[in-house]
Amino acid sequence: MKDVTIVPFNGKTPQIHETAFVAPGCRIIGDVTIGAGSSIWYNCVLRGDVNRIVIGERSNIQDGTVVHCDGDHGPEFPGSPMIIGDDVLVGHMAMLHGAVLHDKSFVGLGAIVMDGCAIESGGMIAAGGMLTPGKTILAGEMWGGRPARKMRDLTPQQQAINGFGTAHYVENAKAHALAVSES
Repeated sequence: MKDVTIVPFNGKTPQIHETAFVAPGCRIIGDVTIGAGSSIWYNCVLRGDVNRIVIGERSNIQDGTVVHCDGDHGPEFPGSPMIIGDDVLVGHMAMLHGAVLHDKSFVGLGAIVMDGCAIESGGMIAAGGMLTPGKTILAGEMWGGRPARKMRDLTPQQQAINGFGTAHYVENAKAHALAVSES
């Protein structure tokens, strides 16, 4: 991976599937796992120093996104890993911290998802939204605002369109990987 910083930390080395695309300028630190066909776009930071970060298959983390986790604060406050399922879309400049993004969920441009949150399959946080600690977006819901609140339910067609976006990013990542290798 050209111009990518991979840093082992506390005995944990990032595990990146051979078919994943990690763009130049990314920083991947510590206990991070990236699944098959996933893409981490230009200038993202994934810092698994105090807990783990897991990214499933065919998910994309778009340019400038910061992904971190919540560390262990003792028996009553065990911390939260950052778990991202399969076929998840994460828009540019998002901030994800100690949450769970279930398969086929969507995080809009510049959105913030905080500790202990979950976005269920087909759920969406709109661009610029801030999901405050412990909130859950149910399957098929769209939330937005700061702090985020439910705006409406997504139609099955709108949820399917998000799935097309995932497929697009898998193919686009292959083209970028080729361009990076030839530069």
